[in-house]
Amino acid sequence: MRVLITGHEGYIGAVMAPMFRDEGLDVVGLDSGLFVDCDFGSQPSGIPGIRRDLRDVTAADLEGFDAVIHLAAISNDPLGNLNPDCTYAINHRASIHLAKCAKEAGVGRYLYSSSCSVYGAASPDDVLDENAAFSPVTPYAESKVMVEADLAPLADDDFCPVYLRNATVYGVSPRLRGDLVVNNLVGWALTTGQVFLKSDGSPWRPLVHVEDVCRAFLAALRAPREVVFNQPFNVGRTGETFRIIEVANMVAERIEGSRVEIAEGAGPDPRCYRVNFEKIERELPGYDPSWTVAKGVAQLDEAYRTIGLTKEDLEGSRYLRIARIQELLDQKKLDQDLRFVDAGDSP
Repeated sequence: MRVLITGHEGYIGAVMAPMFRDEGLDVVGLDSGLFVDCDFGSQPSGIPGIRRDLRDVTAADLEGFDAVIHLAAISNDPLGNLNPDCTYAINHRASIHLAKCAKEAGVGRYLYSSSCSVYGAASPDDVLDENAAFSPVTPYAESKVMVEADLAPLADDDFCPVYLRNATVYGVSPRLRGDLVVNNLVGWALTTGQVFLKSDGSPWRPLVHVEDVCRAFLAALRAPREVVFNQPFNVGRTGETFRIIEVANMVAERIEGSRVEIAEGAGPDPRCYRVNFEKIERELPGYDPSWTVAKGVAQLDEAYRTIGLTKEDLEGSRYLRIARIQELLDQKKLDQDLRFVDAGDSP
C-alpha cells in the first residue's frame, strides 16, 4: 500500500511516518517545512517527502497513492486565534481542496485527523459518543467541524473518507509540542518545580498517547471498507479521561519535589468534555492502545532529563508552535497568510 501523510514532519507525523514504514507500507510525506530544525533529541527518520504548502497541492501530486492521511493543520488553539481566517484557509478550505484532489487522482481512502475538541463546551455529566452534538469553542475546533461536514458529500463507491477524532495527545515525538497539556505540565514540573495550571483544573479532558493515535490510523487504514466508510471514530482509550487537576497530581507524584500551583484568579477552561471510546474499541479490532497517562508522564520525565530540558526551552520557538510561527513572521520569512515569502526561506 502506498500512503501519503501530510504534516509528516509535525508532532504526530514524525511518529506515524516511520511507524508505518516499519509496518511495511510505502510512505511518502508532504509538508510545508514550518518546523524544520525544531527537533527533540534527534531528527525525524528520513521519509521521502514533497515540500509543498497544503493550499498548493494538485491532483498530480497524489497520483499513484492508495490512501492519504491528512494530519497537516494549524495545530493549536492559540495559533488558531492568532489569525482565524488563515486557520480556516488551511485547516478547512485546504483540507477539502486536498480531498478533492485525492478523489480526482483516484485515491481510495482519505483518513482525516479530526479532534475531540469538536465537542468543545459540554456538560461534565455526559460521556459523548460519535453521535453527540458539536460545540466547538475555538477556530481550530470549528475548522474540524467544517471539514467533516464538507467531506461527507464526497464519499462514494470510489472515495472513502474516515474521520478520526483524536483526544488531547501527549507523549514523546521527534517534533515535540510543549504546549500540549501533559507535555507542558511535566516540563514545568521538572524545570521549575511547579505543576502550573492556568485554569482551575476542573475541566475534563480525554487524553491519548501519540503512538496510540498512530495505531488508530493504521487500524483504520487496514480495516475493511464497509467498517470505516464515511465514519467518525473517537480516538482514545476507555478510562483515560481525567480532570486536569488529576493529571497535575499525577505529574507532582512523579516529579519529586514538585507541587501543583494554580494561577491566581484562574477559572474553568470552557473546553470541557468526556468522551466515549467504545466504537473504536469495538469496530476496529486492529486498534490496541497500550499507553496510560501515568506511563506517558514517566516517559516524558525520562526523555526531558535525557536531553537536559530547560525552562527556556519550554518558552522558546523549538517546542511552541505559536512561538515558532511568530519568530518566522518577525523574521519576515512568512507572510501574514503563513506562506514562505520566497523560495530561499522555504527549507
